[in-house]
Amino acid sequence: MRTLKYTLLGGLVVGTLDALDAMIFFGLRGAKPGRIFQGIAAGLIGPAARDGGMPTVVLGIGLHYFIATMIVLVCVLLSRGVPVLRRHLIPAGMVYGLAAFLVMYLVVIPHSATGGGGLPRGAGLANALLIHMLGVGVPAAFAARAAAAKRR
Repeated sequence: MRTLKYTLLGGLVVGTLDALDAMIFFGLRGAKPGRIFQGIAAGLIGPAARDGGMPTVVLGIGLHYFIATMIVLVCVLLSRGVPVLRRHLIPAGMVYGLAAFLVMYLVVIPHSATGGGGLPRGAGLANALLIHMLGVGVPAAFAARAAAAKRR
């Protein structure tokens, strides 16, 4: 139950931090929050997601939190065999976040229905690296430690 509890909690934290980052970063560039989540839904259903209205916004939100939770679950499970993820939360979490960034941008997105792929450039790259290191990897490492903690 601890694994489930802290994986779900970690997924909520990671998903929220990443969503806030996207809404602020891309919002400053004119993107509306609904469009950001439709872009995520496009990974599953293709470019038509942009014309899907509120249903594809909701789908994008659900997919976003599902992916965030899976990233945390992988960290929790990986930390069982690689305890450095639980012992050195900040540096190990940042490295895990970089790995998550690479998997997302070099594997997941290119194989999605968006037809996109490749690494972002300039400020987009800096933002993506920072949010994955600090807003994805570090909270995932904290969730892994909490899931593994012994009851007192």
